[in-house]
Amino acid sequence: MKNKKTTLRKQFLMRILSILFIVTLISVAIQVYLVQKQIDEELKMKSEMIATSIQEGINETKLASETIEHQIDLKMAGYASHIASKLNTNTAENVTTEQLTAIKEEMELSGLSIFARQGDDIVVVKSTDEKDIGFSTRNFGDYVYQASNALLNGEKPSDEMAFTAENLLVLPIAQSGSHDEKPLFFKYAYYHPPGADYFINPFIEAEEVYQFTEEAGPDQWIEKIETETSFLKEVSVLNPAVYQNPELEKQLYPPMKKVVFGGYETFTKEDEDILKKIAEEPVKTTSLQTIKGEKLFKMFIPTEDSHVVAVALDYDQIVWPLYRHSIILIVSGVIGLVILTLLTFRFFNRIYENIQKIIRQIKNIEEGDLTAKSNVKDGSELGELSRTANRMVDKLNELLADTQIQALKTQQLSNQLEKEASESVDRMYSISTEATIKSRDQLNDISEFLDETLRVLEPYEKDSRIGVLKESIEKMRQMALERTAAVTETTLSLSDLVQALHKQSRELSTISKSTIQQINKFKI
Repeated sequence: MKNKKTTLRKQFLMRILSILFIVTLISVAIQVYLVQKQIDEELKMKSEMIATSIQEGINETKLASETIEHQIDLKMAGYASHIASKLNTNTAENVTTEQLTAIKEEMELSGLSIFARQGDDIVVVKSTDEKDIGFSTRNFGDYVYQASNALLNGEKPSDEMAFTAENLLVLPIAQSGSHDEKPLFFKYAYYHPPGADYFINPFIEAEEVYQFTEEAGPDQWIEKIETETSFLKEVSVLNPAVYQNPELEKQLYPPMKKVVFGGYETFTKEDEDILKKIAEEPVKTTSLQTIKGEKLFKMFIPTEDSHVVAVALDYDQIVWPLYRHSIILIVSGVIGLVILTLLTFRFFNRIYENIQKIIRQIKNIEEGDLTAKSNVKDGSELGELSRTANRMVDKLNELLADTQIQALKTQQLSNQLEKEASESVDRMYSISTEATIKSRDQLNDISEFLDETLRVLEPYEKDSRIGVLKESIEKMRQMALERTAAVTETTLSLSDLVQALHKQSRELSTISKSTIQQINKFKI
């Protein structure tokens, strides 16, 4: 089966398109990989940046609130010491409600209570507010009971969150455990007069300080960031320990809740599982979720205070500009490759056309047209090849023209030689015939003469001299025969020679005719 011919142009086009397709495919794959990597880095960077900003805001607010609260702590410490000096007793039974009420009004306190042991508990035994009497530290939590017990025993309470000194414990602003109808926030101080069987608990209302902290604190900072950052869906500060143990949210001290700052409207079961894992092992965790048809990227970043900053970003709003930029780069690259391919194909097409010119020239030469020339003027190797082929055609043309002239001359000479040889053959035939006849006639005459002579000498055979004469006559006869034979042979040889010359001249004429016919097949 004959192989199907594939032109060089078609081969080049197929290969260049294949290369273009492969390069485009590889470029798209690399671009997608890089964009995906950039998306991951961008999401993490933005999440960490927001988390850092929130953490800094929390730290700044915490520092300001701690400074304010420390001043209150010192004030409460002074109040407690002054109250102890006013009571001037080591027994709780000696303290009266009237004394407490007078001190409360004098020092403008929100309340004043006395804690003392009662069985295996430490409870409020005296107070300016009847609701507080009977308040149990055990019911408030084991942590509070242990701190109260240490205080009564003259030990320094261990509480990293509170302000402590010898026989003194001042708690951070906390919710009252005896006002269930409406949450109230107070600043509580606990002071144990040395040697007394009770400790004093003055407290002031800290609602204004608490509200100040809330209004100027992290929640406001979070709200500001959410408003100013278009791609930020939500940011919150969470307590993973409470998600792991929801019972912690019910205790009053230390106050703990799931959402420490911010809101958490995009909460999912997956988030809860993540927070529980972070409570056990605090590591950064990311999650891509679709909530109500909206794709969100969430990042949970543990902080030094065992909290977690949860950032929820609008995934599409962040990645679309990156994808758009990537698409622009890919399209630009493909357009560039297409333009480069077109320019390359145009350049190759010009080379291909020049090759076709030379191929057509060679085909014409193959068909016998020695006037065929190619006109390639591009200054390249193909131009040099075209000029070389043209020079070769000129030389072949010149060679065949000279050969044709010489062949014509050869034919003319061979025709003339054939004609002359033909005439010579005829003449030689006549001459040889005539010479042969004449030689034979002469031989016959000589033979007759010698025979006659021998007959005349027969009567004298006895004479010895006659014998010698007869021998001479025979020699003469023999010489005449040989001469006649030589003449005949020479004549025949000359005749054969002339005939051979005639034959060769005829062959030469045939060869010259054939040469002329072959040359005539070429166009020169």
